[in-house]
Amino acid sequence: MIKVLFVCLGNICRSPLAEAIFNHKINQKGLKSAVIADSSGTSNYHIGEAPDPRTIEIAEKNNIKIHHFGQQFKKKHADEFDYLVAMDASNRQNMIREIGSEPDFLYQMRTFDDIGKGGDVPDPYYGGADGFQKMYEILDRSCENLLQFIIKKHHLQ
Repeated sequence: MIKVLFVCLGNICRSPLAEAIFNHKINQKGLKSAVIADSSGTSNYHIGEAPDPRTIEIAEKNNIKIHHFGQQFKKKHADEFDYLVAMDASNRQNMIREIGSEPDFLYQMRTFDDIGKGGDVPDPYYGGADGFQKMYEILDRSCENLLQFIIKKHHLQ
């Protein structure tokens, strides 16, 4: 089983939506028995909480189901997951600090985005609905390309 962990700050907006989109794509491609995703946040702000209502709303608008409760990123995750995917450079650095080194399987989400490659996924928390829509579009593109990368690398299809 290939395990992917998406990581943002609070684990209530970007990373749980990335997890949900990615798992949706896995199911669509019939890869549920080969790949799975989860998410966490580098902060401890929202441990045990459901995603932000606006995240749930944008997911539902796009026929994506979210089933997640906030958890904090820990060093042990580097041993448990095959891919660690940070939503932005700041959280990537927080992950490196927590792990104590920079694993070669740590990526930034937009490494896999054809538009804005290598940039940050903007945090929509303090903005309006348009920020959540933009976040969804970035994550949808990036998740598709990440999944294709994994399929090719691991010869899954």
